[in-house]
Amino acid sequence: MRISKRAERIEPFYVMEVAKAASQLAREVAHGDKPMVYLTIGEPDFTAPPLVQEAAVRAVRNGTTQYTPAIGLESLRERISDWYRQCFGVNVPARRIAVTAGASAALQLVCQALIEAGDEVLMPDPSYPCNRHFVIAAEGQPVMVPTTAAERYQLSAEKVEAHWGDKTRGVLLASPSNPTGTSIHPDELRRIHACVQAKGGVTLLDEIYLGLSHDDAFGQTGLAIDENVISINSFSKYFCMTGWRLGWVVAPEPLIPVIERLAQNFFLCPSTVAQHAALACFEPDSIAEYERRRAQFRARRDWFIPALEKIGFKVPVVPDGAFYAWADCSSWFDAWNVSNSWDFAFEAMKRAHVAISPGRDFGTAESARFVRFSTANSMEQLQEAAARFAVLRP
Repeated sequence: MRISKRAERIEPFYVMEVAKAASQLAREVAHGDKPMVYLTIGEPDFTAPPLVQEAAVRAVRNGTTQYTPAIGLESLRERISDWYRQCFGVNVPARRIAVTAGASAALQLVCQALIEAGDEVLMPDPSYPCNRHFVIAAEGQPVMVPTTAAERYQLSAEKVEAHWGDKTRGVLLASPSNPTGTSIHPDELRRIHACVQAKGGVTLLDEIYLGLSHDDAFGQTGLAIDENVISINSFSKYFCMTGWRLGWVVAPEPLIPVIERLAQNFFLCPSTVAQHAALACFEPDSIAEYERRRAQFRARRDWFIPALEKIGFKVPVVPDGAFYAWADCSSWFDAWNVSNSWDFAFEAMKRAHVAISPGRDFGTAESARFVRFSTANSMEQLQEAAARFAVLRP
């Protein structure tokens, strides 16, 4: 069977490949004294809170399960608009919001709407792998720009200017970022966007971890800068609805009908049950629960980062959001007879029964030295993982 060149350009999602290997080993060690600890996938260990679950059940029982408009329930778009106003002081009219089948669908729709074959999109290295693959699927070319710890692993206006070429269409950023958990300072984001606008490009901003910011200096939406910033968000992370597959995009008003037309053809509409459930995310009791959970994610970060440092991992930048630790593991290489973070991750599975994500997924600049720990797991699991590494410390 002939496979399209487009499909062959899409690399495996290596985090998921590692997770498969970890699951296989987990079955072998399940009844031992060290069952597998998973610090791989960025999935909150919390589920949707009670009001959200009840709203989903109610929708099913009432038969409210037919197609919705392609860009989502008007009532849900209004609730999202209210959330921006109440939490961030930003006026985002519902007419600029399209609800999608997850943030992944939002990125796919935006890329299909804006990227022509051969267009280049600037992205920081490291960054979330699927984002560059959405660009590739639209027949564009991601241009990975190496970043440093001093830059918080984010692009700067100077780097955007330096790497902009004749084929550059725009930038695709993430704040807070996966895998680093670092954000772009609002002043720098403003400079980046001004540079992009001056060149007639587009600023795409992945903000799916915005609700999990831990520092007021960074926890601001890029939508406050200009209505031409295109923001992708999700109910998966802050709202703890990963498997419900529900997200949204905020875009300039003229782009929404284009997104709607594409969504009608690609998806028909987001999950109706998930949309009705998501309406309950914005109830005061639900928000209070989400804020309690955000405090727990911060407490996990505050405990786990120093614990990693004590046992030989270096975290160059303390994450200000999300639930990840981007850690240099190279001090372990000689003792474990490995030369890169990919092999180190598999050794960690075998020796410590701890599953982590090798840097290979996230770029090429320094990825061979780095692994990503997900702190979305419980404090008990984080403490167990650190204790196992401590025993094996070179």
